Amino acid sequence: MNQLALQPAPAPALALPALVASADNATQRRFLEFFAVTIRNAHTRRAYARAASEFLAWCDARGVVSVAAVQPLHVAAWIEALGREVSAPTVKQQLAGVRHLFDWLVTGQVVPTNPAASVRGPAHSVRRGKTPVLAPDEARRLLDAIDVTTPAGLRDRALIGLMVYSFARIGAALAMRVEDVFVQNRRLWVRLHEKGGKRHEMPCHHNLEEYMTAYIDGCDLREDRKGPLFRTIARGTRRLSDTPLPQASAFQMVRRRAAAAGIETAIGNHSFRATGITAYLKNGGTLERAATMANHASTRTTQLYDRRPDDVTLDEVERVLI
Repeated sequence: MNQLALQPAPAPALALPALVASADNATQRRFLEFFAVTIRNAHTRRAYARAASEFLAWCDARGVVSVAAVQPLHVAAWIEALGREVSAPTVKQQLAGVRHLFDWLVTGQVVPTNPAASVRGPAHSVRRGKTPVLAPDEARRLLDAIDVTTPAGLRDRALIGLMVYSFARIGAALAMRVEDVFVQNRRLWVRLHEKGGKRHEMPCHHNLEEYMTAYIDGCDLREDRKGPLFRTIARGTRRLSDTPLPQASAFQMVRRRAAAAGIETAIGNHSFRATGITAYLKNGGTLERAATMANHASTRTTQLYDRRPDDVTLDEVERVLI
């Protein structure tokens, strides 16, 4: 009996590339195990699965007959072609996915060597993040423009406020349950489940405490402690459903709320993290404390969110008097 027949069908993102589908059962199983066993983060799993599928399809289109026949020259040529289409960080991410996959195939004795091990990705140095940020008055205008007479308005203000005042990532915010908003030392706190299984707890800014309390009480969520904190709106009812709010829907909400507030900056979910960190630093906060509040392992990461130098640049530009 085919051993793979006893296994559940892979998700669409893990559909077998032709070079893997034509291989033996051991190779197919080892390929699927790489994504199912070694990667816990769903975003990383999707990115690596896409990179592996695109690379192996590229090899197949150029006459490579099997996974074991892939050579460093194939990887290098693919990287060269990819660099003409996407950014350097994307190339480095995709190369990392292919490299880790072949490491896994080597240890499983599917291929003798890793053809991606010796291939270098493009040089890339980041000193400043690219995420669009809002000025404090713009963030204030956005929050104040939200109609909080509806469940959707209460939810949206609480979600945006959470990202601004606690520097929360959108993924961590949307993963919260009602019980992750709790009272400690007579103050409201939030619990964020960050990357790598890290749990991060922070006291709420007084504005965020107001937003969270109004949302939870106004939408009768307090008793549903195990339910998702941020939810979709049930169709035709204008009331909250039991379904967690997807990240794509949060992005659409942010764009819609920004447009309604007359904000022209093309912001996204991540903009509020950078907005909050920059505002904190402008008001005398330290980079070390900001890193702790943002749950960054290094202040170098936090510096990517610090947009204070933008003000200096603008001031200098205005000195060109003609």
